[in-house]
Parts: sequence; C-alpha cells; structure tokens
Amino acid sequence: MQHRVLVTGGAGFIGSAVVRHLIAETDAMVLNVDKLTYAGNLESLASVSESPNYQFAQSDICDRVEMTRLFETFRPTSVMHLAAESHVDRSIDGPSAFIETNIVGTYTLLEVSRQYWEQLDQALQGVFRFHHISTDEVYGDLDGMDDLFTEDTPYQPSSPYSASKASSDHLVRAWHRTYGLPVVVTNCSNNYGPYHFPEKLIPLAILNAIAGQPIPVYGQGDQVRDWLYVEDHARALVKVVFDGELGETYNVGGHNEQTNLHVVETLCDLLDVRVNPKPQGIQSFRELITFVTDRPGHDKRYAIDASKIASTLGWTPQETFESGLAKTVDWFLANKDWWQRVRSGAYQGERLGRLQQTD
Repeated sequence: MQHRVLVTGGAGFIGSAVVRHLIAETDAMVLNVDKLTYAGNLESLASVSESPNYQFAQSDICDRVEMTRLFETFRPTSVMHLAAESHVDRSIDGPSAFIETNIVGTYTLLEVSRQYWEQLDQALQGVFRFHHISTDEVYGDLDGMDDLFTEDTPYQPSSPYSASKASSDHLVRAWHRTYGLPVVVTNCSNNYGPYHFPEKLIPLAILNAIAGQPIPVYGQGDQVRDWLYVEDHARALVKVVFDGELGETYNVGGHNEQTNLHVVETLCDLLDVRVNPKPQGIQSFRELITFVTDRPGHDKRYAIDASKIASTLGWTPQETFESGLAKTVDWFLANKDWWQRVRSGAYQGERLGRLQQTD
C-alpha cells in the first residue's frame, strides 16, 4: 500500500527537509499543510513542487473545520506533525502565539486525527499513525558534562517555547493512553543545515560574517548543544513514522556536542578559507565575534542519548559536525538568492501576490 503522509509545517526548515526526503527517496504521496507564517517558505520546496506525489494546502492547524476537510479529502495513512512556533527569543517576547500554535494547534490536530482514525476500517486503523515531532528543550538542561537526555528524562522546560512543546508532548501521549490513538514521538537536538531561517545562530553567523557585521554570541558562548544536520534528522523522522513502535518515544541527536562559541569560531575558520576578498578591514572573520547579554533563563547544556533509535531502528547520523557544517557554509554561499529574499521579505510578498491571484 502506498503511504499517504500529511506533513504539518512542511514549508518550515525541518518540515521542508522531511518533504524533500519523502518525495525524493520514497513513493509516498505527501500533503504539505502550512499556514505560511514568517518561517514558512515554499521556495525551500522548489525541487519537489512539480512532483505528482506532492500537494500543498495553506491552512492553519488550529482551524478544525479545514483540518477535517483535508483529512477527508487526502485520506492520510500517517501524520507527521512539525508545525510549531520554535524560536526561543520570540517566545520570550511574545508567548501567546506559542500557546496557540503549539498547544491549541496540537490539540485540534489530535482531535481531528482521532475522529478520522475511529471511522477507518480495521485494516487501515492498523496502518495509521500520528508522529509528533518535538525538541530536547522540553527536558530543561543538564547539570554535569557526562549526563545525557534519555527518553525517560523528566521534563523541566525553561522557556515559553519549551513549555509549550512539553505541553503538546503530554497531549499526544494522553491521546494515546486515553483514546488509543496510534502515536510515536521524537525529541531532537539542535538542527542546522540548508534552508535554515536566518535568525538562528548558524545562518545568522554566516550571513553577518560575509556582510562584515558583528556576530552576536550570548554570554560567553559556553552553552553546549548537540548539533544535528537537518537531512540526517529528516531520515530519522521518516524511519520512525514508517517503522517506529507505537506509543514509543525516540530521541534523535547528532552526536556532536559543541559550545556555541566553538560553533561560531569554526564557521569563521571555514569562511576564512572560502571568502576572498573579505569585507574591508577584516583579516579573519573571528574578529567579528561580539559577546552580548545572555538570554533570560538560558539553558546551559543539552545532550542527546540517541542509542535507542540506533539499536531499534538502525538510524545513525551520516554527517559529522565538521562535514555538516562545511556543507551548510557551502550551501549558504551558493544560494545567495534564497537567503537574500528571506532577509528582505521578498519571499513573502511574492507568495502573497500569487495567493491573491488564485483567490
């Protein structure tokens, strides 16, 4: 039977990588459901947009009537729920959108999925699954340098963003326990790679550097993160939705613990080799590193134990920190049109124009 995968947030950074992987590497039919907020960019899906296996719907996951209609017309065999507000700084400045999308949106999607699943015949009920994609930030931070987040680590979120994701995780597990909805959950470490929205640390550092602008680093840059190349993550997510055990949680990490400062310094070194001439007056891009006031409630260290997904599903990351970061730098240097249109907002203006023409 051909898989029919409804992907929420499929125009976002991780979501678009999942959609590209599904179209390029499987025979699945894919419906990309995305509200197209600031981080949703259909230009990230240009390589698959003409595929007969790809469909797109501009819809809000909080709109129960519209979600019900999409389920009834597309008839998914699985849901991959990635739609979320995801930037910690934005959640601190304006948490309401995170409550609405991450909690209310997930609740709405769970109820629509349950209603749809309950009316399927027994054979199709056995195939259907709801895959909720979450973050390691729900666990809070780690005290020592030897501890790792496991699937059993207690939740202790620190920001409005991570608290909203923790809430959505609990909702998904409750719908499994109470209603029997077939679910799988994944919690991932920090992603990076091509098509990354420019407000995030790695693309921001790259683009500020080549523009000769300061590269901001919070505090002393000693926060530790486990960095996961986005295309490795997409492979893991597709593996889980097709082969994961129902009711289980899988942590997905890159086996790449690095301080934020080391990440930025490595990016500067890669750019030193690749960018010549440099902006006027710059001998090394490290000169642009600027320490700024730390973020409120900033977690010190995240680190994933990804042994479960490796031992049970056979997934391990293909990219090392060095190879993934080099690929990311090369992509941003080679795709100036993409990030310039994001930074200028042109990608939104043209998108709105196309939508108005089709109304």
